[in-house]
Amino acid sequence: MKLLYTIIATLVVLFIITFSLANTTEVPIGYYGFIDVSVETYLLIFISFGVGVILAGFMGIVERLRLARELKKLKKEVKKLRKRGETEQLPDVERSEPAQETEAEGDAGKWNR
Repeated sequence: MKLLYTIIATLVVLFIITFSLANTTEVPIGYYGFIDVSVETYLLIFISFGVGVILAGFMGIVERLRLARELKKLKKEVKKLRKRGETEQLPDVERSEPAQETEAEGDAGKWNR
């Protein structure tokens, strides 16, 4: 497996190097007189890609925090219901597997937040 990762990493590095060498044309970037710079094409593409990766990662972190907060709230609610004795049918929250939702339920849930 280690050899496979090394080969894939080498191929990615070779791609980056050859892509950079093939796209050295400078591109002017301007924004209403505030910004007026020239950047090589490969650098512009790599920076855009990096910013996209960072933003996607940030959005993933935000979603994970939201889900953790919701899980905490639901566990608290189950605990409160167990205390009142109204939950004979509720599974043990600490050890149970997450419920699998159907595709229709998943799509509906996305739009109802």
